[in-house]
Amino acid sequence: MADRTAWRICSSMGWWSAFGKKRGRNGKKTGPPVHDDLVRRDFTATAPNRLWLADITEHRTTEGKLYLCAVKDACSNRIVGYSIDSRMKSRLAVTALTNALTRRGETAGCVVHTDRGSQFRSRKFVRALARHGLSGSMGRVGAAGDNAAMESFFALLQNNVLDRRSWSTREELRIAIVTWIERTYHRRRRQAALGRLTPIEYETIMATPASQAA
Repeated sequence: MADRTAWRICSSMGWWSAFGKKRGRNGKKTGPPVHDDLVRRDFTATAPNRLWLADITEHRTTEGKLYLCAVKDACSNRIVGYSIDSRMKSRLAVTALTNALTRRGETAGCVVHTDRGSQFRSRKFVRALARHGLSGSMGRVGAAGDNAAMESFFALLQNNVLDRRSWSTREELRIAIVTWIERTYHRRRRQAALGRLTPIEYETIMATPASQAA
């Protein structure tokens, strides 16, 4: 059928697409990298706090857009830090990083891989990395595969939360995002890459041999 016909039927039935949407750049060119690409699409880590992946996503509500910056540990796929705000400023990325550092404790030497977004190139974010002994890493412009492991998490969030319904307020969506991350993604969703364990279960099992050895 014609696209217009499909749109009219879906609209009358209250149906909408659950596929991830490409994020625009508002016509702005991405600036030069402030870090080399230390990851080169190898999103594996033998232990927690060796490699973190960070990115920002956005979604509309009736009140306006809501932005989420999340930091994921490549070893367990756990979201170790995140920040949610109505504005996409450098503070969004710095707060997510600070949240991750508070949760994880000793992280010196960890590589933090991002895209070339201005939030991750900001002086505040770069200084935060240096202050805590973290190594920055950046992918190429327009190469989604350079941060594919983080994009896969956002695709799950899109399908399971963001596109499930329309959102009236930012606070309503914020609560839904936090609930899904902490209750479902961390504690209920088993992942094949983790041997059918959840991120929390995987980290618990990894920590047991270390505590016994100590």
